[in-house]
Amino acid sequence: MGKSIKVHPKKRRGRPSTGGKDPLVSARLPKPLVAELEVWAVANGIGRSEAIRRLVELGLKK
Repeated sequence: MGKSIKVHPKKRRGRPSTGGKDPLVSARLPKPLVAELEVWAVANGIGRSEAIRRLVELGLKK
């Protein structure tokens, strides 16, 4: 009997899973607000995404 033909499973198509990371949430902001956000982020030594997270947390604190 001859050798069997190896079947390679197809690769998954589409966008890869996030692997348990937090979901993406996007928002449109006016340019002046983004500029203020950038200034705040630089003053605190963090990136824009981290600045948004921190400011939202500050705004939600009671």
